Amino acid sequence: MYLRAVHAEGQLPVLQQFIRDNPLGILTTAIKSPIYSFIQSSHIPFVLDVPPTKDDDTIPTGILRGHMAKQNPQAKALMEALAEQNAAGNNKLELADEVLILFNGPHHHYVTPKFYTETKPVSGKVVPTWNYSAVQAYGKISVYCNSKAEETGAFLQTQIEDLSRQSETGIMGYTGGDKKSPWKVSDAPVNYVQLLKKNIIGIEIRIERLQGKFKMSQEMGEGDREGVVKGFEDLGSEVGNGIAACVRERAALKDQQKLS
Repeated sequence: MYLRAVHAEGQLPVLQQFIRDNPLGILTTAIKSPIYSFIQSSHIPFVLDVPPTKDDDTIPTGILRGHMAKQNPQAKALMEALAEQNAAGNNKLELADEVLILFNGPHHHYVTPKFYTETKPVSGKVVPTWNYSAVQAYGKISVYCNSKAEETGAFLQTQIEDLSRQSETGIMGYTGGDKKSPWKVSDAPVNYVQLLKKNIIGIEIRIERLQGKFKMSQEMGEGDREGVVKGFEDLGSEVGNGIAACVRERAALKDQQKLS
């Protein structure tokens, strides 16, 4: 990820919350195989686990958990690469090379030079760009693919229950009480769930580093930023309002950093 200092976000809690708010990640692997493509990507919803802070107040980067269909060529490439470990009787297999998971923010949009009300009328030295936000996670991936192993079954059961709970409550807002009750894995027939579990693999990524980027016009002067905010608000769309709010937020952070 290309990170200009003005666009970079390095605070772990902010990056971790970004992942929780935007859990659909794009898992990318590079695995040499005589059968499957070297570089492959899949969209996977993730659960982020962050262990409690240690005594020295060091914030752990966290662990990502997900699952994918065994018929997915990327899953097949992973299982092929780990076949030797599997033959040795290991249930949890770890790929030697790191993988990348990309999480995109909910709003992104083209920015027309017409929004720059300060610079454009004076010099005309403005060009189009694109505003967006993203977080990249790098780490080592472990795979649970032995459907006969108790460890695999336990991982997959916990994973699908946690992911369902996260999505039903956090995304759908089904929290019970005066709202609708969330759907639970236990609502489905046990035999049906067991059958589906045999056709998926569990993946666990131990995050080694996180990089975050909020490219939201904060490199522009105050007048141009205000022009961008107004331009997006005038679009009258959900995306436009979302971008405008993020531009304001990032501008405030930039101004606050100048004062500190």
